[in-house]
Amino acid sequence: MAIEIVSTGDVRFDRLSRGQNARFPESGDRASRIALCDNSDDVAEALQRFVHEGVRPTVRSGGHCYEDFVDNNPGGAIIDLSFLSGTAPPANGPKYRLGAGTTLGQTYSELYQRDLVTIPGGTCPQVGAGGHISGGGYGLLSRLHGITPDWVTAVDIVTVDHAGNARVRRADKHNDADLLRACKGGGGGNFGIITNFYFDTLPKAPTEVLRGNVSFGWDGMTEERFARILYLFSNYWETRGKDKETWGLFSIFNLSHRSSGHLGMSVTFTNTDGTVDDTRVVDEYLTMFDECKPVAQLSVHPTMAEHHPEPAQAGTNVCLAQHTMNKMRWSESNDRSSGGPRGNSRHKYKSSFMKRGFSTEEISCIYKHLNRTISGVDLSRNTVLADSFGGAVNQKHLLEETASAQRNSDLKLQFIATWTDPTQDAGQIQWMRDFFTELYATSGAAAKYSGTPFWSDRYEGCYINYPDIDMLQNAYWPQLYYGTGDLYPFLQSVKRKYDPNNIFHHSMSVRP
Repeated sequence: MAIEIVSTGDVRFDRLSRGQNARFPESGDRASRIALCDNSDDVAEALQRFVHEGVRPTVRSGGHCYEDFVDNNPGGAIIDLSFLSGTAPPANGPKYRLGAGTTLGQTYSELYQRDLVTIPGGTCPQVGAGGHISGGGYGLLSRLHGITPDWVTAVDIVTVDHAGNARVRRADKHNDADLLRACKGGGGGNFGIITNFYFDTLPKAPTEVLRGNVSFGWDGMTEERFARILYLFSNYWETRGKDKETWGLFSIFNLSHRSSGHLGMSVTFTNTDGTVDDTRVVDEYLTMFDECKPVAQLSVHPTMAEHHPEPAQAGTNVCLAQHTMNKMRWSESNDRSSGGPRGNSRHKYKSSFMKRGFSTEEISCIYKHLNRTISGVDLSRNTVLADSFGGAVNQKHLLEETASAQRNSDLKLQFIATWTDPTQDAGQIQWMRDFFTELYATSGAAAKYSGTPFWSDRYEGCYINYPDIDMLQNAYWPQLYYGTGDLYPFLQSVKRKYDPNNIFHHSMSVRP
């Protein structure tokens, strides 16, 4: 059985009933209990108990769900997988294992120490593997090695049958292959509770990486200069970034609000052989910004360096741009401790995939909203993260092997609003809605898709790991996340087959 049920009145309950977004649970929407489980059998036991009691289960691996899918569960039960962690492989099974509760920081460190391998996963070490991988997790090495679901060859997953009986099943290419594919990017909380991911092979960890940042002060940043910088950035990924020799280069442009004082861009690079002996690609990339008068500093780190890119620090106001690079070992790059107390930050997110560089109209809109002010609302922590994408991700045959539909984009955008004062909720959310709606007023698709990055010659919809309940106002919201082909109908068929009673549901889950 579950190792422990934590209920109201327990000193641990308040902390365990909340994830990382302080907006949730909303008043009166708190779960009644949290099940802490040690293994897959514990999960099955706890799940079956809750189902038979008529209690709605929700699932947490790392607690970073962007919407209210887990924590808003009035009277329900949260099944916490944080103890299902580690990378010890099973006896006589696949070579590599990753428990769903393992944080990404722990994953990188352990896989490196065990076998000198890694996953092309995310940039935040505290995120749990369960939700991250099942929703199509990607990160600094994805242009070189694809997204993490591309490497998954089996999962342990707890499902519930028509009679309400929970069972642990191993889904692989020989057994329940349709379920395996659905778990490789279809999103968490849809078909069952994934407890372990398995990999027959994994990419070799780089020996060393170049890490650095570029900082552009907002002071003196005209719209013309802003437009030039964004053109240089996005045009590179639309053109030069398609060349295979550049796939080891990954960059995130932190397009932060003017009140933050600066715009920051992180850069990570390794060659295909895992070294940084040849730096021509990254040198070329940084030289591209010379017209912005950067001050360059590069450093190389032996590997396992910290996998989460630090926000670029602003330089002095007299410098229009600064950039630094550090060389490190991959092991060091991923050595930040994970976990820690949940904070009081409140968040709202949106996302989009871009098949082209920024247009003149898009740049103007971004500049406008990054300079917008709202009385009584602190926008200084708000940003748009523009991540380089493509490379190995865009291998078309993977469309048939996974449930990640976006395989033709060069950039992925994440819109982030962050604040602490609940009285600012309306203003913060409105800022983001106005920004997003205006940016995608013309999507390139039919007029009915206005205000969204619907699939067209410019966009590939949204990212299910960055869910946004605002999209529910559109009848076509599933196509935004899963594409316009047969992927969503396929996921619906898997849903009906393995979760016939719709036990696993939330506002944006796959509909039966």
